Amino acid sequence: MNYFKTLITVMLLVFFWKPVMGQTKTERPNIIWIMLEDWSPDLSCYGTKGIETPVTDQLASEGVRYTNAFCTSPVCSTSRSAMLTGYHQNYIGAEQHRTEKDEKKPLPHDIEPMPLLLKKAGYFTALMIYNKTDANFSGDLGFMGKDWKEREKEQPFFAQITLGGTHRKWNRDPINPINPDDIELPAYYVDTPFARRDWANGLEQMQVCDREIGDILERLNKEGLTDNTLIFLIGDNGRCHFRGKQFLYDPGLWVPLIIKWPGHVASKQVNNDMVQTIDITATILDVACAEPKHPLQGKNLFKEESKIRDYIFAARDRMGQTHDAMRAIRSKQYKLIHNLMPERAWLQYSGYKEDMYPMLAEMNVMNLEGKLNEDQAKFFAPKKPEFELYDIVKDPYELKNLASDPKYGDIKDKMLEELYVWRKSINDKGVSQEFREGGLSSKYPTRTLEGWKQRYEAWKPWVFREPNSKVQHPFVKKGY
Repeated sequence: MNYFKTLITVMLLVFFWKPVMGQTKTERPNIIWIMLEDWSPDLSCYGTKGIETPVTDQLASEGVRYTNAFCTSPVCSTSRSAMLTGYHQNYIGAEQHRTEKDEKKPLPHDIEPMPLLLKKAGYFTALMIYNKTDANFSGDLGFMGKDWKEREKEQPFFAQITLGGTHRKWNRDPINPINPDDIELPAYYVDTPFARRDWANGLEQMQVCDREIGDILERLNKEGLTDNTLIFLIGDNGRCHFRGKQFLYDPGLWVPLIIKWPGHVASKQVNNDMVQTIDITATILDVACAEPKHPLQGKNLFKEESKIRDYIFAARDRMGQTHDAMRAIRSKQYKLIHNLMPERAWLQYSGYKEDMYPMLAEMNVMNLEGKLNEDQAKFFAPKKPEFELYDIVKDPYELKNLASDPKYGDIKDKMLEELYVWRKSINDKGVSQEFREGGLSSKYPTRTLEGWKQRYEAWKPWVFREPNSKVQHPFVKKGY
């Protein structure tokens, strides 16, 4: 049985992934990495209600769309540090979000960033549109310019293109505004006109980004580059709502991943393999014939090694000066989260969340007034359980914690054992006493009922603004 299973897997690989590893340096493709800020698979091709993303949908139909792609950390700088190198952020000492410039250290183990390896392999490397790398380490990243047009004639190029619009604050879409009645909210949010409008505003911003993706693809066509360009469309971390970004639930880790490569990747594919964003790094380096000095922790998506993974792993550490630490292991059916600082509330003070998440204000008011139901109130508890175990298939919103249920004891023990093995493999240092006692105050709730009411009222003009209106964001002028 195992022989035939292996044979079928090999046959599928041969059919769907035409040989790429035998390429010579003169046959190497151009590579474009389009990165959406803070975006889960909230796209029409993934089944999200209310949104229309025709360009992204077409891109997915021309290649492969991954349904189980996850980042290694639920915030930009740590996740991007992992993607820039192909290693988990804790392994390279880049796990603390927003590391100060004078705290950044060189990469260990002779590791070199992916763009630098591509540069050494003969690629022109460009950082385009939104000049953001967010590397939590020092040293040369290897980017050579701001546009692939700067390359030498016939030189292959790698372009990292970040679309920053999906990062809060969000613009509304004047061309195709979304009716809040058409969207669907997760069960852990309140279903109010305010919450629906905020959710719809985010989807509208993605519609704007969808047209920006169209501009990139149109330029490739005009310049005759489409047929020899490998395109990745991904998110750097999960969605920009509380209980999403900064946390290890699926909305914080689950990202879109679409790959198009004419002549090499078959069209109209849907791939359910468990993959991580650092696998993209490994894939790019292999395709480009660029050799890292140190074995990567990501796996080439065009090889069988990426198809036989049982688990993905993720970690969250400091967010600015908000101290917390969590680790997660996820299979296709189960997720185990180990909260290393369970004494702290999920919603301990974070200036970013309180200044950027309108629904957080509304639900804090309702929580303090006792108006949330059991599922909605869970995330507002003053402390966390040490372990959380969820059956993702039966409980996709991760609301029923099975960690204390004896029926799931064997599953919990097995996953915890695998999590410890992984943590050791990435040199995870865990939580020191100094870290536990440091950072901003963990006092919770962070504001009085009256304080949250004031915030909620301040949000309303912004949330309910019309497309193209000039309403000022209530708490920040330029965003984060």
